[in-house]
Amino acid sequence: MSSLTIYPPAKINLSLEVIGKRTDGFHDLKTLMVPIPGLHDTLIFDARDQFSFKCEDEGVPTDETNLVVRAARLYAEKAKVELMYQITLEKRIPAGAGLGGGSSDAAFTLLGLNELYGEALQLPELHELAADLGSDVPFFLYKTACICRGRGEIIEPLEQSVPFTICLLKPEFSVPTPDVFKRWKSSTEIAGVPYRAQNGPYGSMKNDLERPAFEKYLFLAQCKCWLLEQPEVEIAQMSGSGSTMYAIVSSAEKGNELLSRAMDELDPNLFSWCGSIGS
Repeated sequence: MSSLTIYPPAKINLSLEVIGKRTDGFHDLKTLMVPIPGLHDTLIFDARDQFSFKCEDEGVPTDETNLVVRAARLYAEKAKVELMYQITLEKRIPAGAGLGGGSSDAAFTLLGLNELYGEALQLPELHELAADLGSDVPFFLYKTACICRGRGEIIEPLEQSVPFTICLLKPEFSVPTPDVFKRWKSSTEIAGVPYRAQNGPYGSMKNDLERPAFEKYLFLAQCKCWLLEQPEVEIAQMSGSGSTMYAIVSSAEKGNELLSRAMDELDPNLFSWCGSIGS
């Protein structure tokens, strides 16, 4: 096969429970993650005499620190193949958003190369490589809603997807994940901001990282309160460690009305997206 184009999706955390800190410095989690196929990056693999990586997004490094490059190197070493492709990454998923763009790109690099090299590795081997790359990377190998435990590498795929419509709102700023986890234990709730669990498509939904994120980034708390006041919104919460807030709504039409109003009343520079998941 001389070329291949694939579409790494974003994700949301419908729930995220922090169990506690581990001896290795990470935190034990239990989180329910769902892919968002309608919001995706693009990876293009073209046959070449040697390996190279391209991305025209100025905010994306193209050296050996990039997760796509790291994933490709790990795959070649494990599968004992010579990399003979140029990989081009076209970004659409915003960075620093809690939407897993970099992790998805890494996972789909493994999947793409495995297809190009004739399924040289089985899923357990790809999973092992993905876990080495990052906590969220293994999830994207399964292409379905999953409960993830440990630091994210213990995956339980859910057999049945539940369809729903979701709106995403991301401010211009990003939230550094390590900082949020560092302050998780010592952070306090803001008076008047609802942190309680909500009943969603897969049952109880709550994000333990809202507390440290809202404490430092007050706009996110204001955004959640505003969303919960809107008539279209059934559930509103932060995804992952932020800075994306999401709302579950009854229809895409209602969702687009909500996003238009959010740009007027919250911030005209918000990144916004609305679409269906699991259908």
